[in-house]
Amino acid sequence: MNWIVLIIAGLFEVAFAFCLGKAKETTGTEMYLWYAGFLVTLTLSMALLIKATQTLPIGTAYAVWTGIGAVGTVLVGIFAFNEPTTFLRLFFLSTLVISIVGLKIVTH
Repeated sequence: MNWIVLIIAGLFEVAFAFCLGKAKETTGTEMYLWYAGFLVTLTLSMALLIKATQTLPIGTAYAVWTGIGAVGTVLVGIFAFNEPTTFLRLFFLSTLVISIVGLKIVTH
């Protein structure tokens, strides 16, 4: 169950990075709403990470959490913010995914 909580925490990390990206593109009230979304998703992400680390090893949980955030944020950058997609970028992204899956497999 805590693996699911950890995955959701990672997805909220992607959400708070998305909110930062959108806040950078906007001004006025809309910018402040994106920053508010950032604070909400940041809080939820941290709370769920804390919950997951009650039963999962901290090193593995943190690595998986940041890995999900990194992979998700790169994908959001590509699809939502038109960041470049190069072979090397996708290659290293895939090695990160393989590493996250590997940590999950070897954690008891």
